[in-house]
Amino acid sequence: MHLPSAAHDLHPDLVAWRRHLHAQPELAYGEIATAAFVRERLAAMGLRPSPPLAGGTGLTCLIEGQAGGPTVALRADMDALPIQEANDVPYASTVPGVAHLCGHDAHTTMLLGAAALLAQDRPAYGHVKLLFQPAEEGGAGAARMIEDGALDDPAVSAIFALHVFPDVEVGHLTVSPGQATAAADAFDIEVIGRGGHAARPHQAVDAIAVAAQVVSALQQLVSRQTDPLTPLVITIGKVEGGFARNVIAPSVRLEGTARSLDPALRERLPGLLEQLVGGVTKAFGASHTLSYRQGYPSTRNHPALLPTLEATVTDLLGEGRLTQLPPSMGGEDFAYYAERVPGMIARLGVRNEARGLVHPLHHPRFDLDEDALPLGAAVLADFARRWLASNV
Repeated sequence: MHLPSAAHDLHPDLVAWRRHLHAQPELAYGEIATAAFVRERLAAMGLRPSPPLAGGTGLTCLIEGQAGGPTVALRADMDALPIQEANDVPYASTVPGVAHLCGHDAHTTMLLGAAALLAQDRPAYGHVKLLFQPAEEGGAGAARMIEDGALDDPAVSAIFALHVFPDVEVGHLTVSPGQATAAADAFDIEVIGRGGHAARPHQAVDAIAVAAQVVSALQQLVSRQTDPLTPLVITIGKVEGGFARNVIAPSVRLEGTARSLDPALRERLPGLLEQLVGGVTKAFGASHTLSYRQGYPSTRNHPALLPTLEATVTDLLGEGRLTQLPPSMGGEDFAYYAERVPGMIARLGVRNEARGLVHPLHHPRFDLDEDALPLGAAVLADFARRWLASNV
């Protein structure tokens, strides 16, 4: 079988599957119709998906080779985002306030395409386990899949995934060797002052004014209290407080995220935030509370898998189509898999400037060039074949 032509033949099906999923998005752990659709497609290929995993919507599917050997896994995430889509296309989301604006509909479609390619021509040695995972967008669906045995029976020895990437044109991929994505943590700060009348500020402690100083000081933590060669991003994404224009707010709530690559720095962050926020609020006669929660760990791409990816991309797409980039400060729960077994996640170009497909992930107008779908399916399937052939 010549994978590029076989994948090309799947193009109409892949477009239809992706558009079906795009029009009917479901949020984390609610991917009921999505999982049912995946099961139907797999069964039509003669494959047998597992019982429900990870809260009822995750599933795996084992494609057994012609002879025994190790098992390599391919993963796709299935959930959508709580964002209203702004695209005027026939396949736009039919669910108000929910849309596939991170490309998980494409991830699911491409893994179904890889399943079709592998089912038509099973590997000579070893097995391929497909992981269709819920709740990547903040729900740690990967961790739930692992808890429910997705990497077991048979044991997975390596795992690979693709994520669509609108910064790069169709026909190209990028990868970040080593650290690929950041640890993504969350924190909540409440600045507690003393309310009062706007005309008499000296009788109050203005929580809004103090909170503004806290927000500014947090950026000094990045620029002056941590090593400039160690990436760190601290963002306050939500500020909530106050009642009226003539009332001094008694308290303000700040919601933020901290992104880091270095595990040692990550462990220090709660203490650094506590020290800084405590110092600022005390200086202005206020107090505070701080809640810090660790989220997804940093994803590490295993260097031993890079030659397989390089050979796959060169053979399928040609020389110079794989670019190595610095890590992203975004979070990705693929990290949980990569903590257990050697893993690699690469970014698949879906940009098409001529058609206006240029918007970033999580944007209300994000969309992708569907010509990337058969390429992604072929890359997934060929990566699995190559890895198995070199690890018999």
